[in-house]
Formats: sequence, structure tokens, C-alpha cells
Amino acid sequence: MLNSIKTAFVNFISDEEGASAIEYALIAAMVAIALISFVTPINDAITDIFDRITTALTI
Repeated sequence: MLNSIKTAFVNFISDEEGASAIEYALIAAMVAIALISFVTPINDAITDIFDRITTALTI
């Protein structure tokens, strides 16, 4: 009984699948934060470009 508990504990500690999932989740979170931080400046720049185009076409 004690040997099987020890074996189960060693297997649990040496399992790295959960670590990989956590690493992927952290990468996804960092990408999401980067995208969120760049959305507003990019949106403002694109709006400014289209405003300039509209102004140039109406003159």
C-alpha cells in the first residue's frame, strides 16, 4: 500500500503535462496583453489616415 502511494506521488511530481499547459496559458495571456495595449494606438492611427484621405478627397 505504501509503495503504491509512493509510486503515485513520484508519478504525479514527474508529470510535466500540466506545466506545459500552464506555459501555454502564460504565453497566450502575454500575447493578449500585448494586443490589448496596441489596439488603441493602431486604431487612432488608422482613423487619422482615413480622416486625412477623406479631407483630401473632399477638397
